[in-house]
Amino acid sequence: MHQLTKAQARRIAVRAQWLDATRPTDLVSLVERLTLLQIDPTSAIAPSADLVAWSRLGASYRPADLKQALEQDRTLFEFNAVVRPMRDLGLYLAGASERPPYQKQRTWLRDNDRFRRDILDRLASSGPLTSRDIPDTSVVPWPSSGWTNDRNVTQMLEFLVMRGEVAIAGRVGRERLWDLAERVYPSDVDVPSVEEAARRKNERRLASLGIARPKTRATPIEPVDVGEVGEPAVVEGVKGEWRVDAALGDDFQGRTALLSPFDRLVHDRVRAAELFDFEYTLEMYKPAAQRRWGYYALPILHEDRLVGKVDAVADRKAWVLRVNAVHEDVTFTLRMKEAVRAELDDLASWLGLAVVESS
Repeated sequence: MHQLTKAQARRIAVRAQWLDATRPTDLVSLVERLTLLQIDPTSAIAPSADLVAWSRLGASYRPADLKQALEQDRTLFEFNAVVRPMRDLGLYLAGASERPPYQKQRTWLRDNDRFRRDILDRLASSGPLTSRDIPDTSVVPWPSSGWTNDRNVTQMLEFLVMRGEVAIAGRVGRERLWDLAERVYPSDVDVPSVEEAARRKNERRLASLGIARPKTRATPIEPVDVGEVGEPAVVEGVKGEWRVDAALGDDFQGRTALLSPFDRLVHDRVRAAELFDFEYTLEMYKPAAQRRWGYYALPILHEDRLVGKVDAVADRKAWVLRVNAVHEDVTFTLRMKEAVRAELDDLASWLGLAVVESS
C-alpha cells in the first residue's frame, strides 16, 4: 500500500498527463499517452482537442496536424466523440457484434435491417458521405424525447460505428464524413475479448491519469475509475483507497500551463477537489450574471497545483485574445504572475492574436 502525501499524488497526476516540464515531441505520441482527445464544438478560444494538444506540445502544434493524423496518416481515429490512437482500436471493437447494448436499440436496428443495408450499399458505392447525403429509408422512425428524435440516418450511423461496420473518415467543417470501416481502419486489427479489452483499457487509463479510484460514479464518454489495475494507495487527508501507476517514478519538475475546461487533469471535478483542492464548474451554460469565473475559463496549473482560472475569449474579428480576468485561487507571487502572462502571450501567438487585458 503506497502512502502518499497530496503533493506526491498531484505530481503523479500532472506527470501522467504530460504537464510537467518534460514535453512530448509529437501529436500521436501525446494521444497514445493521454489515450484520448475529447471533441467539443465550443471554440471560445480554440476547440478543446487543440487546446489540450497546445498545452503539452506548445507552439509547434498545428490543428492541421490532427486532421492529417485522422484523415491521411490514419494514426488516430474518431470514435464516440473522442480521438483515440489507432493502436487502441481493437479495444473499442471488442464485443462490437453485440451492440447496441439495449433491447430497444437492438429491436429498432432489427426492424430497420433493410435501411442498414441501404446505408452500407450507398457508402460502398459513393462514400465517404455526410449524413445529409444519405437517404432515409427507415421503416420505423427512431423515437426519442431528445435531439435524436426522428433523426434516423444519424442514429443508424452511430449504431453502425458502434458495431464496427462504419467509421468516421474525416470532417468537413463540423460535419462528419462516414465510410465503410474497412476503408478507414487497418485490416490487421487485433480485437481481444471483452474482458481483456476492459482490463487493458483500465491499464491504459491509469497510465494516463497516474492516480484514480478503483470504483466511482459512472461518467459520460470515458470512465474515471480503473478497477483493480495498478497498485493500491492512500492519500494523506483524503478518505478511501486509490490505485496508482507506480511506474511513473517520483522525479518531478513542474511548469505553468493553461488548460482546456475539458482537460483530463480537471475533468473529474471530484478528484480535482480531493487532490488539488480545486473548485471548478464550466459556466458556459449559466446566465452571464451567475458566472463566477467566465464563459470558458481556463484552469491554471502552476507546478503541481491548480491555482486559478483565466477568463478569456478569442475575438478573431479584432485579432485579439481578450483577457477579461485572471482569478487567483491563491495569492500569486510575482513569479506566478509572470509565468501566467508568458502562457497567455504564447497562447495568443499560437492563435495569431494579440493579448488585450481588461482594465
